[in-house]
Amino acid sequence: MDASAAAQPLDETEMVKVVLRTHREAVMQDAELLAELGLRLDAANIVDFGPVALSRVAAAHERESSQRKRLEAISAANFAAQARTHASVIELLEASDRSDLASRVDEIARTRFDLVAGVVALEGPRGVPAGWRALAEGQVDLILGRRRHARMGIAPTALGLFGDLAPVVGSVAMVRLAVADRAGVIAFGGGEICAFSADMGSELVSFLARVVERTACRWPWD
Repeated sequence: MDASAAAQPLDETEMVKVVLRTHREAVMQDAELLAELGLRLDAANIVDFGPVALSRVAAAHERESSQRKRLEAISAANFAAQARTHASVIELLEASDRSDLASRVDEIARTRFDLVAGVVALEGPRGVPAGWRALAEGQVDLILGRRRHARMGIAPTALGLFGDLAPVVGSVAMVRLAVADRAGVIAFGGGEICAFSADMGSELVSFLARVVERTACRWPWD
């Protein structure tokens, strides 16, 4: 090391290290100082972690364990939702007509996802199949938001889709539909305000929406 490097002042951390190394015997003999640092001397005269340090380690481990369990729970919930969604697709594909398709959407919502109801709706002056909700032109934009693909959470504008069940719907998951050049929406209503929230992903609902679109186009329109 040259003279210029040796002349550089030490920072506070390095100064503390130098002091501890220079006076290590005094530090090891100062029980009060060791206690404040969370250290202690064992029977072999080796500095060991004391109760304070151990409690800090235990707390850090508990936080890590809690976060890991939370991630595992989220992963398990996502896996279960995907499994239910895939099973739902099979049920939708087995629909015998559009009315049966709408009935299956509602049944899936109730039995597979423990929701209040599932609804499919279409805009336009032409009629809709039995079991589908009829919407006025432009109503999908009013419900979802202009050019918006999906909406999750509390949506007062969507409650009318659920008819008599509207008072017990706390939150909804909705995705825009396009069926035979007509705008539409598929909506699932949950009984709790927290059943769906704006920060939730809409991928699984969108997947079901695409299945409903394609299945609904199997049969010719009158």
